[in-house]
Amino acid sequence: MQRLARLIYPAQCLTCDEIVDFVYGLCPKCWGDTPFVTTQGCEMCATPLIGEVEAGDLCDSCRSSPRLWGRARAAMLYDGNAKSIVLRLKHADRMDLARPVGKWLAEAARPLVEPNTIVAPVPLHWFRGLRRRYNQSILLSRRVSNLLDIDHCPDMLQRRLATRKLDGMNAKERSAVVSGAITLRARCRQKIEGRPVLLIDDVMTTGATLTECTKACLAGGASQVSVAVLARVAKRN
Repeated sequence: MQRLARLIYPAQCLTCDEIVDFVYGLCPKCWGDTPFVTTQGCEMCATPLIGEVEAGDLCDSCRSSPRLWGRARAAMLYDGNAKSIVLRLKHADRMDLARPVGKWLAEAARPLVEPNTIVAPVPLHWFRGLRRRYNQSILLSRRVSNLLDIDHCPDMLQRRLATRKLDGMNAKERSAVVSGAITLRARCRQKIEGRPVLLIDDVMTTGATLTECTKACLAGGASQVSVAVLARVAKRN
């Protein structure tokens, strides 16, 4: 029956109509246009670094202003087909994309996992979640949790303020908008006390929202915080 189904409904590329060899695959053109992160970047923010890079190297920005979290990884750069994938997952009801891209994210996040790690998504405000009907970061964190066999707490954090969209803002403006917007749910405090937390989000731009999430986790007793994102916004060299 599966062979017959494949004959009648052959697998298509995740982001175009091209026929591919397996389900959830990318055609050669889309694969070539998807900027996967295949080399070590900045240890703290996952931005690409120029030249020979060793584990623990930091970009100039993180050297001058270290992040609150310890380490970060990204599966892709937010450009080309990766941008299309993220936008479809986020705004076009393509929840099915969470399965394949969540696997890419899990592989990127694997080095961040330590004993007793608990994974949590960046939260949406309830009103925005009601309009969108789902939180793409929860879909990703659930997939990462399953693949890496680590505890998942999808409601660990809450966005208590309905902040406006951050598009077009610089780092200082983004930080001001989200300041104090995210808190740890009281009932989750016991779950994270003394444990490493892995935060999951779809995109990191300046890291302002992830910083607020990290503050909430550390204030709640987390031993440390790491960050894994599906895509990292970074300037081209």
